[in-house]
Amino acid sequence: MKKFFLLLCPAFIVCAGCKLMDKSKQVFIDKTGMNLTVKPGDDFYEYSNGIWFKRTRIPADQSGWGSFYKLYDDNLKKLKDLLTDLAAASNTKGSLEQKSGDFYASGMDTDAIEKKGYEPLKPWLQKIDAVRDYKELMNLLAAGFATGNGDLLGFSVSPDEKNSVKNIAIFSQTGLTLPERDYYFKTDSLTLSQKNKMVRFAAKLLVLTGTDSATALKKANDILKLETEIAASHRTPVELRDAQANYNKKSLAELEKLSPSISWHDIFMIMGIHADSVNIQQPKYYESLSQLLVSEPIEVWKSKIAFDYISLKANRLSKAFRDASFEFDSIFSGQSAETERWKTIVSVADRSLRDVLGQLFVQKYFQPEAKQRMDDLVNNLQKAFAARIARLDWMSDSTKQKAQQKLSAFLKKIGYPSKWKNFDDVDIDRNDYFANRDRLLMHYYKEDIGKIGKPVDRTEWGMTPPTVNAYYNPTYNEIVFPAGILQPPFFDFEADDAVNYGGIGMVIGHEMTHGFDDQGRQYDAEGNLKDWWTKNDADKFKAKADIIVRQYDQFTILDTLHINGQLTLGENLADIGGISIAYDAFKLTEEGKGSETIDGFTPDQRFFLGFAQAWRLKVRPQTMRTYIATDEHSPEHFRVDGPLYNFDPFYKAFDISDKDKMYRKPEDRTLIW
Repeated sequence: MKKFFLLLCPAFIVCAGCKLMDKSKQVFIDKTGMNLTVKPGDDFYEYSNGIWFKRTRIPADQSGWGSFYKLYDDNLKKLKDLLTDLAAASNTKGSLEQKSGDFYASGMDTDAIEKKGYEPLKPWLQKIDAVRDYKELMNLLAAGFATGNGDLLGFSVSPDEKNSVKNIAIFSQTGLTLPERDYYFKTDSLTLSQKNKMVRFAAKLLVLTGTDSATALKKANDILKLETEIAASHRTPVELRDAQANYNKKSLAELEKLSPSISWHDIFMIMGIHADSVNIQQPKYYESLSQLLVSEPIEVWKSKIAFDYISLKANRLSKAFRDASFEFDSIFSGQSAETERWKTIVSVADRSLRDVLGQLFVQKYFQPEAKQRMDDLVNNLQKAFAARIARLDWMSDSTKQKAQQKLSAFLKKIGYPSKWKNFDDVDIDRNDYFANRDRLLMHYYKEDIGKIGKPVDRTEWGMTPPTVNAYYNPTYNEIVFPAGILQPPFFDFEADDAVNYGGIGMVIGHEMTHGFDDQGRQYDAEGNLKDWWTKNDADKFKAKADIIVRQYDQFTILDTLHINGQLTLGENLADIGGISIAYDAFKLTEEGKGSETIDGFTPDQRFFLGFAQAWRLKVRPQTMRTYIATDEHSPEHFRVDGPLYNFDPFYKAFDISDKDKMYRKPEDRTLIW
């Protein structure tokens, strides 16, 4: 399983540049959205965005709305225009244009999809129904990976975290329908309702594929009970952040001993895995799975696997399946209306076609000058970060030297891959959306299997070019900014440095800091999970990080819902480091060195306002509750206010005093990087 440290989840992010604006044209700070009745030192997020929040209504088909959602929505419209034109054109068979246009046409042909009903599911459901025991079941599921139908084995391929130049097969915990393990054990009324709705969802899908309602309800309850047993073996979201605990390299013999009911030798042969060892990230899951395969009735297992399969494919099928899937998903998102069909298919096309559509997107929409601006910004922030490391008063010279080596070794990827992958083996039929999706999954599986034991290709990207996000990947020691973020509203060539450094500058600094947060710091300059710290320095880092955990634990959302400071620690550290690095880099610019006001704000004030307004986001309560339980990011309110509690230049820019609610004594302000 690839480990990326993302800027946002869901994936909405921004970009910016550094050219001074023509002040006679625009101001780039939205004063009409600010709540000027609130003191900036009492709640800076509310001060910067309060009126915007009051007047903003979340569209019915969205889980939230704000700057990131709008940028994502704008990108979808660009992709739609591209795909619509391609679908209407006469394209050469096998070309990028034909694959993209016909894929979109197949997904938009709801009449053809409706006529097929659940016919595309029948071959695999029949195979599940024919299974006689758990050994046959595991063999079937192992074979299913080659056609996009695998289950119970959380299979992926990534660099070996302790030998990052070589790829390794990885198996992680899986098998749950609800967002994470604790949903199965909580007994509050909301969670009980969510579990009941999961049962109804499972029963509905089984009925839609031919099971009578009484039998379907019994099977659905059995599925929930079985998943509850599976959930008991799962690590919590906080536990999953332990990189060392997730590294468990095991030989075939050790695997057979860990989970004797799973014939790993046969599974490896069926899946095409030829390797001496694999990484079992969460061994307890596979130990428990081995026991449950024997102790639970095979008919219950077959019901679960059938449900998993149907629910996985539901959004490819007729309206009845899509409606059932939406109804279930909405209990976690709060959406009251389904997303428009074209948006769904455009999004699927981006995720599924990857480099095929990505090349065409770049050709039509990517501005080369944006890459140059990003190169300059990234280099400026890298220099600022290096200077901060050199000034640290808590880190020894020997560890500083290694930290500088890691920072200077960052692989910087901007815009799109330096080489595109080949998809000649994938046939796209404009009359068969379901099969198109499977053929692409088959392509990616074949690609993954071919990587095992081979050298890592560091030119690979983990996101598509149109993606509105950014990430740091520790095993590559890289920071990545796709083309999708290199555009307005967050980047404008006319904007002044203050706004741009507060926006994309913070984003760049955020991703850089991930290389040195509580997880990223455990990887060396080559991307290996290796301890390069002195014990004294590591202890000092942990002591400072623990303070940040306690700070964020105190923040509440939806009145009483506390942020999990340990779950969000890495992202919080990246936010705090990101704003610090961006500010230092901004102070090196002409505007940053000056004091000229624009629209009534000083350069520093514009920097902080640009930062806060970039993070405008309003989400539904259901979405927020899911985020708090599962997401490693803090809510946006505290992605802004949290770092500023600890940042002296913010206090100076807005004359924050001990009479303000955000005030902390200097000795209580904590910065690590």
